[in-house]
Amino acid sequence: MFPTTSLRRSIVHHLTLALLCLGVSTIACGEDALDRMTRKKLQATREAIANLKKERIEVTQPRPLKTYRANLHVHSHWSHDSRGQIEDIVAAAKRADTDILMFTEHPASHYDIVKDGHQGMRDGVLLIPGAETKGLLAYPKASIRNADAMGTEEYFGAVQQTDGLAFISHLEERMDLDIPGITGNEIYNTHADFKEEKRLVSSMRNPLWLINTAPMIQEYPQEALLALLDYPADYLKRWDAMSATARHTGVAANDAHQNVGVRLRLIEKDMVRVEDALGEKILELNRKAAAELIPIKEDAKEGEIVFQLLLDPYENSLRHAGTYLLLPEQSQAAVWDALLHSRAYVCFDGLASGRGLQWFASSKENQERVEIGGKVKAKGGVVFSGYSPQKATWKIIHDGQQVHTATGYECQYETSKPGQYRAELWLDAPQPKIWILTNPITVE
Repeated sequence: MFPTTSLRRSIVHHLTLALLCLGVSTIACGEDALDRMTRKKLQATREAIANLKKERIEVTQPRPLKTYRANLHVHSHWSHDSRGQIEDIVAAAKRADTDILMFTEHPASHYDIVKDGHQGMRDGVLLIPGAETKGLLAYPKASIRNADAMGTEEYFGAVQQTDGLAFISHLEERMDLDIPGITGNEIYNTHADFKEEKRLVSSMRNPLWLINTAPMIQEYPQEALLALLDYPADYLKRWDAMSATARHTGVAANDAHQNVGVRLRLIEKDMVRVEDALGEKILELNRKAAAELIPIKEDAKEGEIVFQLLLDPYENSLRHAGTYLLLPEQSQAAVWDALLHSRAYVCFDGLASGRGLQWFASSKENQERVEIGGKVKAKGGVVFSGYSPQKATWKIIHDGQQVHTATGYECQYETSKPGQYRAELWLDAPQPKIWILTNPITVE
């Protein structure tokens, strides 16, 4: 026996409002992640990832710089739509193999994003404060006054004056935005990827679907996130166009909040509260009605969570995508220099760790090695070399067009044509999935 029709409608209505408050669209359309989010397919993804680990090798090519993994676009309790405590976020980052956390809190009047923001070294993780505002991921080095009254370009100018960095965020909402001197832009955003999964989002409106799906997602949390992953074609097309005129460092945006989900809490002997992932009340049910949605133990205590589904725990969200930086040391100054000069590549580490990748160029005349983000002269010819810890399909992209493909642990490509050259690496998991996106090397 299920709850009454009016009760079911009430639950669906309130859960829908909660999801809409998180910026989630509920328009249904064609095939998407919902088809990939079955137990059989998630298990196949897990087996493919396990096989990738067995095939992994160590890249022995020496390099002048070390590789550090960073997560950008991270929210904590300073943001209105997150409850994350710094000690929990740092612990999750370490489990996700992250070295650098670059926070982007939503500004508010009761705190200063720079003075109060998370910064410095904590348990081996470098913390850098910042803000998500004006359509940007902004990392000012000093407090900015009267920011609320500024437009996007004016705010970026204020960030620049502090020797700060800024990236265009949520590119799908501002494809025409072009700000001279901007550090770069997101080339992947987890939340944007999620918004595109229309049928999945529509299914999430149904609390019975959430409850029935919860055991599978809890068993395969990382694989469920990977089910969302699609090649960010629109982002990359826009990025390639912008990179043709000026340097635009491409970064991954985790958009990590740990705020998407639902839970049921016993608040009195005969009452259950339905909450969102932030602990905000959606509605209250009597225990009998709630038990028709989810079994409740007879000995459950007041305050106990009797059901929970969290779709974006920090650990899985941070592992899903990362931005690897080539640095001489783990310091904010080194991070600044790498991001300003595009010494970075994006990796979807939920598939396999991106540590160890190398992609560089050398002139055939002087053999000098040029790292990601660098420039090399076309005269005499240029050789691009790539080394991967995983056997991958390499795709070499020249000014937005694929010019070469190869499969293996290594890749080489020769050219004398000027332009921007970046590498994409794809893995089978078990179907082809984008794994790594490098920033370009410029042939002059």
